Amino acid sequence: MSVPETVDRALLTAAVVLIVIAGAGLLARVWRGPSMLDRAISLDVCAALIIAGLGAKSAFARDPFYFPIMLVLAFLGFTGSVGIARFIAVRDRPKKTRQQKEGGK
Repeated sequence: MSVPETVDRALLTAAVVLIVIAGAGLLARVWRGPSMLDRAISLDVCAALIIAGLGAKSAFARDPFYFPIMLVLAFLGFTGSVGIARFIAVRDRPKKTRQQKEGGK
């Protein structure tokens, strides 16, 4: 194995280790919360970590097989984040009081 290949493997190994550490922190954030928005952002980051893990696996194997899967996961993560954000925005919208409905009397 040449020096560039050794450096490449070391960097990929370091990337995988960082992805695993980030995943452990992510699970702690999903578990602890404290709010629904924190959990929603954590699930979005989870999708990004899965994509990063697939990218690292693809780089280790030097195989582009996982690229379309990564693209689909990125799209699903984005649409899921938008859906959750819309749900939270509707749920947390302030309610009109009786005075506001009557024109501020």
